[in-house]
Amino acid sequence: MDRPAPLSREQLCSLCDPSQFDFETTAELEPLDEVIGQGRALQAMHFGMDMQRHGYNIYVMGPPGVGKHSMVNQLLELKRGEQTTPPDWVYVNNFDTPHKPIALRLPSGWGTRLSKDMQQLVEELSVALPSVFESDEYRAQHQAIEDGLKERQESAFSELAGASEKKRVKLFRTPSGFAFAPLDDKDEVIGPEEFEQLSAEEQAAIEAKVGVLQEKLKGILHQIPQWRKESHDALHKLNHEVAMSAVGHLIEQMEERYNDLPEVLAFLERVQKDVVDNVKDFLDGEDGERNDMSGAHRYKVNVIVDNAETEGAPIVYLDHPAYQNLVGRSEHLAQMGTLITDFTLIKPGALHEACGGYLLLDALKLLTQPYAWEGLKRALHGSEIRIEPLEKMLGLLSTVSLEPQPIPLDVKVVLMGDRMLYYLLEAYDPDFGELFKVQADFEERMHRDPESQALYARLIATLAAKDSLRPFDRTAVARIIEYAARLEEDSERLSTHMRSIADLLHEADYWAESKQLVITGAAEVQQAIDQQQHRASRLRERMQEGIARGIVHISTEGQVNGQINALSVLQLGNYSFGQPSRV
Repeated sequence: MDRPAPLSREQLCSLCDPSQFDFETTAELEPLDEVIGQGRALQAMHFGMDMQRHGYNIYVMGPPGVGKHSMVNQLLELKRGEQTTPPDWVYVNNFDTPHKPIALRLPSGWGTRLSKDMQQLVEELSVALPSVFESDEYRAQHQAIEDGLKERQESAFSELAGASEKKRVKLFRTPSGFAFAPLDDKDEVIGPEEFEQLSAEEQAAIEAKVGVLQEKLKGILHQIPQWRKESHDALHKLNHEVAMSAVGHLIEQMEERYNDLPEVLAFLERVQKDVVDNVKDFLDGEDGERNDMSGAHRYKVNVIVDNAETEGAPIVYLDHPAYQNLVGRSEHLAQMGTLITDFTLIKPGALHEACGGYLLLDALKLLTQPYAWEGLKRALHGSEIRIEPLEKMLGLLSTVSLEPQPIPLDVKVVLMGDRMLYYLLEAYDPDFGELFKVQADFEERMHRDPESQALYARLIATLAAKDSLRPFDRTAVARIIEYAARLEEDSERLSTHMRSIADLLHEADYWAESKQLVITGAAEVQQAIDQQQHRASRLRERMQEGIARGIVHISTEGQVNGQINALSVLQLGNYSFGQPSRV
């Protein structure tokens, strides 16, 4: 059998000629404004971002280190400027049903404005209300109503007392109520013994007169609660009018500022009614301290989403996608051994912050968080963000909890993960295909030709400028391109594993700095490559040492039936090497 011809040096390694480049250093090159070698993924990303139908969220797949996150961020940053800034969202108190807070939608930047306006309103009310209720005019009217009730009662009893005296009967006021006693000719009270000495006719006559008077007394006592109610209603009406005089113009001033927002106007109307109904919260207590904390708390505005500083669509990356970090939560405070909560303790999740924009999630991290994947799917299916504690969702919560009004969800979710995870979800989760209809598949390599090598040179220039590295000369660029082909183990392809290329650039820059060079050359790039291999080659050297010392015997001469020498390639981390094997 003829032996195959040995491979030439050119066949073993496809060198990159530095003379093909028309620059001296990468400092002369324009930085890249696009991602090279990822045409298919770019097209998928643009389609997913532009497609505004339900379920067209994006799954970005590919191995770690190919620059998925950087490219997605770059594309979204370009896209966000084309979109309008989403609105703010706030939660306010529901005065009718406090455990169901109301969500208000406001133009961007107006959430904080409403919160500050409400805080200022409470401060003004805490001054204005005590002032009008301590005025001489209010006290005079209040006293007049009380005096009217007192006068009405005294007049009725005086009239009854006069009628009694005409019938020779005296009306007494006792600690237990009222009593009647007959009078003699000298206007003195007839005692029980004297009454017994009277004739039966006289006793019957006196009892008849007392009975008539008692009926009149009973009528007066029956009317007194009604008079008190009328007096109380008059005081309530007075308090309402006085409170409205202080509250009305302040609320009207706020309504002028929010005239185009019907939901806010409805909230201000409910605030006005609640302030008038609970005006005592703004008045001085018996201890002289201002008792306005409950009022201030009820009228607070909890800003959930604040887009005042946002330009265009928000881009949110959630590094720890736990269930509560994703959909939000209601926190609790411990008071007197009891956990309490209200609308001011509602905290937003990443879905709130990304509403109207883009939410980036790591697929593996999301799936390893309990119930986070189910929470995301439920929000996407229902197109709303519903804040519920996990205990309630699992049916383990028996106490009353907050039920905040759901907020409409308008978000494009971008999941990033490897290919295996994508195919597993596609195969075993029927919801996945309905919610993530766009796959952006990143390539690990790109075609190698003079044009792509020129683009690779610009890529090196971009990475160097981004990380403030020294410029690389053309020989260094050529060596880096050879290294990229070596990573792919294909002379006609270049690696798009950006992390490996960036690491090589950083390490080459380190060796250039150690030599006090201004420009990084091929020698420094080669030194970085050699050092990478040296750091990872302990096991390779130990195996080769075993062969050199004869511990492992490799026969290289003669012939043996059924036996042949072979070369096994071992992959340890990012480092691979060959080991002789007998087959």
